[in-house]
Amino acid sequence: MRMARLKICDREAVYHCISRVVGGEYLLGEVCREQFRKLLWQQAEFCGLEVLTYCVMSNHVHLLVRVPPPRELADREVMRRALALYGSRSVLVGQMRAGWQQEGRLPGDLRRGLVSRMGDVSVFMKELKQRFSRWYNRVHGRFGTLWAERFKSLLVEDQPGAVRAVGAYIDLNPLRAGLVQDPKDYRFSGYGEAMGGSRRARGGIMAMSGAEDWASARGEYRQLLYGLGGQGKRALDPEAIREVQRAGGELGVAEALRLRLRYLSDGVALGSEAYVNEVFREFRDRFGPKRRSGARPLRGLPFASLRTLRDLRRSVCG
Repeated sequence: MRMARLKICDREAVYHCISRVVGGEYLLGEVCREQFRKLLWQQAEFCGLEVLTYCVMSNHVHLLVRVPPPRELADREVMRRALALYGSRSVLVGQMRAGWQQEGRLPGDLRRGLVSRMGDVSVFMKELKQRFSRWYNRVHGRFGTLWAERFKSLLVEDQPGAVRAVGAYIDLNPLRAGLVQDPKDYRFSGYGEAMGGSRRARGGIMAMSGAEDWASARGEYRQLLYGLGGQGKRALDPEAIREVQRAGGELGVAEALRLRLRYLSDGVALGSEAYVNEVFREFRDRFGPKRRSGARPLRGLPFASLRTLRDLRRSVCG
């Protein structure tokens, strides 16, 4: 049974959002993935969300986004965001400009409608998926739903240990799927786009670690992605890693991230023990009366400082 999503509304929050194509079908070819990436950046700019990283696969998408705390937006900021989403030739932007010229401010009804859609992860995901679905159905001459169900999300503590682990897990998706040997070669991901020179994608990876320059952020993130040890040895492939597990051996962080980890998608909340317990107390009514605490360890995985809110007893990785 899936638990209702947890959403923080009064302060900054980071979410790992996942959405799958209906029926698990592999419908998203390269042109589609490129279009989704384009719409992703537009929608994030409009909503005021920071994209830390992402990965668009042929049958599902992963997004790691930071939602800012609520704040009052100036008219110029609202206008700038509307332009990013709708373009300068849209009717809506034309109405906003006309109101600005006549009254020196945005029309109140238009402003309220736009602002109500900003700074909310649920609205962001809903509109992004709807806009892509309309484009996809128009181009492919189809109708009906494209996405399997409501999106799934993991609430992530905004600290480097948790955020970078989830970010690396997302950017390693194409490697786990056998699409590339090196995650930098997959262009429909935050890391691939960053390595291609994109400033906005590089900014997201820098924000994950708090690095002030790309060279430092790239080096740290590369170690996490590639699993480079002191001797420069690359991490094992997923099947070899599973063999280590079956033999009772211990995994390193980089090795574990090359497996499919349910904790990083189905754990509901991820972070330090104090953070997860705080989330548990805030959403206490979502849990049974017999449960006493929130934080649960990541069983069998080398994330000693991290906890999740959901106790996954079977098939935690694969």
